[in-house]
Amino acid sequence: MIRFNVPPFTGKEMEYIKQAVENQKICGDGEFTKKCNEWIEEKTGTTKCLLTTSCTHATELAALLADIKEGDEVIMPSYTFVSTADAFVLRGATAVFVDVRPDTMNIDETKIEAAITEKTKAIAPVHYAGVSCEMDTIMDIAKRHNLVVIEDAAQGILSTYKGKQLGTIGDFGCFSFHETKNYSMGEGGALLIKHEKDVEEAEIIREKGTNRSKFFRGQIDKYTWVNYGSSYLPSDMNAAYLYAQLEMAEDIFDDRMNSWNQYYESLKELEEKGFVTLPVVPEGCTHNAHMFYLKTKDLEERTALINFLKEKDILAVFHYVPLHSAPAGLKYGRFHGEDVYTTKESDRLVRLPLYYGLKPEEVAYICEQVKAFYL
Repeated sequence: MIRFNVPPFTGKEMEYIKQAVENQKICGDGEFTKKCNEWIEEKTGTTKCLLTTSCTHATELAALLADIKEGDEVIMPSYTFVSTADAFVLRGATAVFVDVRPDTMNIDETKIEAAITEKTKAIAPVHYAGVSCEMDTIMDIAKRHNLVVIEDAAQGILSTYKGKQLGTIGDFGCFSFHETKNYSMGEGGALLIKHEKDVEEAEIIREKGTNRSKFFRGQIDKYTWVNYGSSYLPSDMNAAYLYAQLEMAEDIFDDRMNSWNQYYESLKELEEKGFVTLPVVPEGCTHNAHMFYLKTKDLEERTALINFLKEKDILAVFHYVPLHSAPAGLKYGRFHGEDVYTTKESDRLVRLPLYYGLKPEEVAYICEQVKAFYL
């Protein structure tokens, strides 16, 4: 069976975990946590990076920093993972869903402004499959309406928009290092902070509401409880696992991109014949080969394709069920405007196996079987 995902592993993970244990500092903000933060800051150019226990927690931390409160509204796509909405509805806000673009499955930037009310506090664009939303337009809307922009870049590490790294364009950016992501620590994430003014508060909230970070830097002689907060620090053993992959980030990137390009070139024939739709990467965007998907004619055909591939020992999967149609989505959110593409396009989308170490002959076999289904 060709699995849909295999968590990345480079070979140094266990050695680094052993080092973390031997350092006798396996809680948060140890040596490897700091190395990961510094690596991300250097690669992305963000003002500050803080490793977290998940992208969910990174987004919750951003919601706290943005002062999201009960009665506020946050605009986002419905085609996203539940964490995008959870972070805000936990604060008492309403998730306001708008339609997606059919080409990228990202939020339709032309639908955002009409969804703004006097209660709107933030926009949460989601960079689906590591392909950027139309950020110039989104940032212009946010500036004119005095809104915070929190980028859900869970899938977007090392992708760019007009030369800027995803996660660094809005006020806050959130990465995921879940086992399904390009670089993994099992469960984990990171908050990217654009403005220096937000850094100290972020450190305090992340450290259970204490000024412990300042204490460890020698800026104060003792730390104390100064604000509300929670524990968003991952174990340094998790960070050690991640750092082994960040050291080999380019190799992992290239390996995944080779698979993505092989899929695209091989399956282009099916798109040209009108059988499927392949991913679109808009001009000015670079992606990170996080995901390769294709779109079938409809839900019935997608189900048949997934079942056909399973019979051929290939695990292909669909993706999100739009949040506005879920029980919690109906309770905590609303869809603004018409659902022209969100449900229709999500019903068509199927993801093919893509992970570090996927062999070219395996990609060739998968493509061969997809073609056999149609031709």
